[in-house]
Formats: sequence, C-alpha cells, structure tokens
Amino acid sequence: MDNRVVGIFDSGLGGLTCVKEVMNILPDEKIVYFGDTGRVPYGTRSPQTIIKYVESDIKFLRTFDIKMIIIACGTASSVALETVQNKNSLPIMGVLIPAVEAAMRVTRGRIGVIGTPGTIHSGKYESEIKNINSEAFVISQACPLFVPLVENGYFKHEATYLIAKEYLKPLKEANVDTIIMGCTHYPLLKDTIYDIMDGKVNLIDPGYEASLSLKKYLEDNDMLAQCDDCANHRFYVSDSVEGFEKMGSMFLHKEIKGLIEKIDIEKY
Repeated sequence: MDNRVVGIFDSGLGGLTCVKEVMNILPDEKIVYFGDTGRVPYGTRSPQTIIKYVESDIKFLRTFDIKMIIIACGTASSVALETVQNKNSLPIMGVLIPAVEAAMRVTRGRIGVIGTPGTIHSGKYESEIKNINSEAFVISQACPLFVPLVENGYFKHEATYLIAKEYLKPLKEANVDTIIMGCTHYPLLKDTIYDIMDGKVNLIDPGYEASLSLKKYLEDNDMLAQCDDCANHRFYVSDSVEGFEKMGSMFLHKEIKGLIEKIDIEKY
C-alpha cells in the first residue's frame, strides 16, 4: 500500500487523456497534473530545450509527496525520458514504450507512427519497434498542426479533417494496419483519423497504454493506494487557468473548476 500521489505532466492539455484513463483504471489514486501551457508546444523545440523543460516539470512535481511520475507527452518521452530517469531515483515512466508494446501485440507488421516533429525526428518509436521486430514495416509522419488544433478545441472541425487527410495520406497509401498516436493530444482526433483510414486500422492510445503499465507497476510493487479520500486530484498550469478549466473539463468529461492553480514554472 502506498497512498502517495501519482504525478503526471504534459506540455499542455493533451496529457489529460492519460489522466482520464488513470482515473478510470485506478480510481483510488490521487493525481497531481501539471500542464505546461505557457510553453506549449514541446514538439517544435530543440532536444536541449525539451530536456530543460522536462527537468523543471519534474522538479515542480517533486515538491509533492510523489510515488511515480508519468511523462504524458510523446515528445518528452521520446527525447528526454532516459536523461531524466538517470538523474532521478523516483520511478519515471513515459508513454512511448507502452504504446509500442501495444502496437506490436495487434499489428500484422505494417505500422504508422504520427507525432510532433520532435517525436518523429527523434526516431525513438521506429527504433523501439525494430528492437521487437526488425522485419516490421514502419512509416512515420509529423503532424505539427494537430496539437494547436486540439488545444483550441477543433476536434471535429472541417479544417482539422482536411489537414488530417493530408497528413495521413502516406500512411493510407502504405496500407498500415496499426497507427500509434504518438502524442497524447491525438486521441481527441481518433474519430477523424479512423474515418480517414476507412475504419481499417488499429489506433494505439499512448495514454491508455501508459495507464495500464502504471497499474501493473503499482500492483507488482505493492504501491496501490488504499484510502477513502485519495482521489482528490489537483491540476497546475503555467498559463491561463480559465482556458485550461474550460478545455480540461471537456477532455476529462468531468468538472474541474476550482481545482486548478497557476504556477511560475521558471522557478523550478
């Protein structure tokens, strides 16, 4: 038993797709979430800047009584995970490995990866897939406009559909059977993606897969929370509380008014 909290962070709102899954799968766990809304997006930043941001995000979360941290950001998981794991004794999990393992369980051998430019340029998804099956076909596509579209609530807008159709064209032409949505923002666009791919694709949600991995880790290490009032979540942002409150409630299908606080992440 371990009633300490689980820390989760992302560059903005996207990590809330992971939070939502953790709430569903592990309802007794208390979550502290940080969305770095003042510095979003991470996907267009240099590796050095991403690592700097991630280190400050973790430093902030460690001001709480944390038992585990999930980096609910595809870019940060791709670029910075190994670096911060080596610098911290606290268990830190990314979304990349759980997503790859899930994809390899269902694919027939043709995998598409979509993500931010930072994630795609890192090549980490492809290398992890090849580590499991060197014969797997992998095609990757950067989708730089997806994050701002999601952050502004354009989940099912006509413009989003047209942009997504252009991004997904190479994957469709390559007849991929599985797509890893390599950014936790992207599950908000899964209906659009599924439609464009004519419903003939497995969509891998990294937040969901990371939540399952979290559950297994906590069970294996006797770290599950067991208390009546643990699930009292808190949310922190580095920019507007109002904007996060509105969109965050949509992401979570849960009212979070009054649970959000703005912090100065530059202090960490």
